[in-house]
Amino acid sequence: MATISTLAYLVAAVLFILALRGLSHPTTSRQGNIYGMVGMAIAIVATLFRPGMDATGILLILAGLAIGGGAGAVVANRIQMTALPQLVAAFHSLVGMAAVFVAAAAFYSPESFGIGTHGDIHTASLVEMSLGLAIGAITFSGSVIAFAKLDGRMSGAPIIFNGQHKLNAGLGVLLLVLVIAFCATGSPLLFWAIALLSFALGFLLIVPIGGADMPVVVSMLNSYSGWAAAGIGFTIGNLLLIVTGALVGASGAILSYIMCKGMNRSIINVLLGGFGTDTSAAGAAGGAAADKGPVKAGSPEDAAFIMKNASKIIVVPGYGMAVAQAQQVLREMGDLLKKEGATVEYAIHPVAGRMPGHMNVLLAEANVPYEDVKELEEINPEFAEADVAFVIGANDVTNPAAKTDKSSAIYGMPILDVEKAKTVFFIKRGMASGYAGVDNELFFRPNTMMLFGDAKKVTQEIVQALQK
Repeated sequence: MATISTLAYLVAAVLFILALRGLSHPTTSRQGNIYGMVGMAIAIVATLFRPGMDATGILLILAGLAIGGGAGAVVANRIQMTALPQLVAAFHSLVGMAAVFVAAAAFYSPESFGIGTHGDIHTASLVEMSLGLAIGAITFSGSVIAFAKLDGRMSGAPIIFNGQHKLNAGLGVLLLVLVIAFCATGSPLLFWAIALLSFALGFLLIVPIGGADMPVVVSMLNSYSGWAAAGIGFTIGNLLLIVTGALVGASGAILSYIMCKGMNRSIINVLLGGFGTDTSAAGAAGGAAADKGPVKAGSPEDAAFIMKNASKIIVVPGYGMAVAQAQQVLREMGDLLKKEGATVEYAIHPVAGRMPGHMNVLLAEANVPYEDVKELEEINPEFAEADVAFVIGANDVTNPAAKTDKSSAIYGMPILDVEKAKTVFFIKRGMASGYAGVDNELFFRPNTMMLFGDAKKVTQEIVQALQK
C-alpha cells in the first residue's frame, strides 16, 4: 500500500504540473483546471488509503472534505467575478492558517508524524516546522489585510508611520532569533511566540502597501502560501505536499517578478511601501493635473458615430469594467463594430484590475476571442495606427504621467500608449484619480473625449446607437 500511495502521489504531482501549464493560456485553461481537479482527487484517495490510516482518521478527513467542499461550493456559486481578487486573498489566508494548525499538530503529537517524541523532536523537523509556522502565520495575517483592502473594508491607501521599516526589520531579526532558539530548545513558549510575532509581521508588511500594488501582493501571498505548505510537507514527511507547495511557491514568485517587471519596480520596492507612499508627490501630481485646462465631454451617440466610421479600434478594459460588470455588453459592442468592417482588439496591462489576469478572466467569461486579446508589449506599437482607443475603467495603466512626470508616484511604470490613438474615448463616472491616487493627464489631452457615467450603461447606449 505504501508503494501504491507513493505512486499515486507521483501521478497527482505530474497532473498538478500539467494543470499549471494549462492555466498559463486561456485556450488550455479549462483543461488545466480538469488536470488539477483530477490530481487533487487522486491525492485525497491516496491519503485515505495510506498505511496506518484508521477509521477515525478516515472519518475526520471525510468530515473535513464535506465541510470544506460544501462551503467552497456555496462560495463558488455566489461569488461575483468582480470579487475574485478578494476571494483569492481569502483562500491564501486559509492556506496560511492550515499550515499553522498542522505545525501545531506536529509539535504536540510528534509521534503521529514520526518526527520524535513529545519534548524530543528531531532538530531538522523543528527547523522545518518553525519555517512552515512562520510563513503560514505571515501569509494568514497578510492575506486578511489584502482581503480587507480589496473588498473595501479598509482604505486601499498605504498606512504608514515613522520608523515603520525599521520596526519591520527589527521584528524580522527577532523572528530569526526566536526560530534559532526554538530549534535549539523545542520550547512551547517559543513556538507560540513565533506564531504571534509572525501574525504581527504579516499585518505590518501589508498595511503600508498601496492599492495599485495589490496585484503583486496577491501573487506574492500566493507564493508565501506555497512555501508554507512545502515547509509543513517536510515536517510531516508528505511528498505530495512538498511538491505541490514548491510548485505554488515557485509559480507565485515568478508571477510576482512578472508583475513587478510590468510596473518597472523591484519586489523590494513594493514590499517597502508600494504606490502612493509619497503623498506629497501624489498631491503634486493631482495639483498639476487640475491646471491643465478643460475636459472634452461627449455622448454615447458621439462615440458610436466615430467608431462606426473607424477601421481599427483598441479596447482597454480595467477595474471599472469589472465593477460595472460590463464585459458582456463590451463584447457585444465589439461584435457590432466587426460587422461594420472594423478591426477590434483588446489591450491588457499586466497589472490591470486587482489581481494578475483579472481582465483576461472577465473577457474570457464574455467569450471574447482569445486571438483578439493582446498583452502590453504586443499591442503598444499598434496604438499609433488605431483610429480609436476605447478605455473602459482603466486609469493608472493609461496615465501618461508615468512617462512624463518624475514627481508622480507611478513614474517609470510601463503603460498602454492609448494617447497615441487618433481619438481616445474614456468611460468614467467622474474625474477622480485612479487606485494609485494620481490624476490622469490623459483626461486633458485634445484627442480625449470623456464619456461620463456607469461603464455598463454607457456601453449599452453605444450599442443601441450602433444598431440604429
